[in-house]
Amino acid sequence: MRRDKGRILDEYLAASARAGDRVAFGQLAQRWQPKLYAHACRLMGDAEQARDVVQDGWNDIVKGLPRLNDAAVFPAWAYRIIARRAADTIRRTQRDRKLAQSYAAEPMAQTIASTEMETYADRAPLNQAMAVLPPEQRAAVALFYTEGFSVAEIAVALNIPAGTVKTRLMHARRKLRQALEGGENNG
Repeated sequence: MRRDKGRILDEYLAASARAGDRVAFGQLAQRWQPKLYAHACRLMGDAEQARDVVQDGWNDIVKGLPRLNDAAVFPAWAYRIIARRAADTIRRTQRDRKLAQSYAAEPMAQTIASTEMETYADRAPLNQAMAVLPPEQRAAVALFYTEGFSVAEIAVALNIPAGTVKTRLMHARRKLRQALEGGENNG
């Protein structure tokens, strides 16, 4: 079985990098960065998350390279690291979104101080309108208006892109405006 020159070069670079040759590691990274990034993009479906996955994957590769016994398996080993990092990121994203949905679905506190009762009564139509928003929009609105988070902070808290936060806020505001104006016109 003949191996192509690229595979031989990768094996040599991996073996040299494993031995501590920084130049070889740099060349290995330069050769494999686009391939690993393309793999992460396929797995994640999001270019930004794929970049993060590959960056974390390279950290794992650097740490694990001295323990790689067979330099010929570097490609499969590197792909497996990226796939594991992608799976971890997807699990974390799903867990964070479920948490955000749970937070958004929680009813407001039932105990209200008597000094706040009047303010609460004024906000009742708003609270009713917010209750019918989809959980994703309700979470974004609550973080923006109640917690005073910026769009960037909401993006981090909900683990979504800032553009998605803006879109959710825009749709939520439109629905709230319709609900509140509709309520005023009918009352």
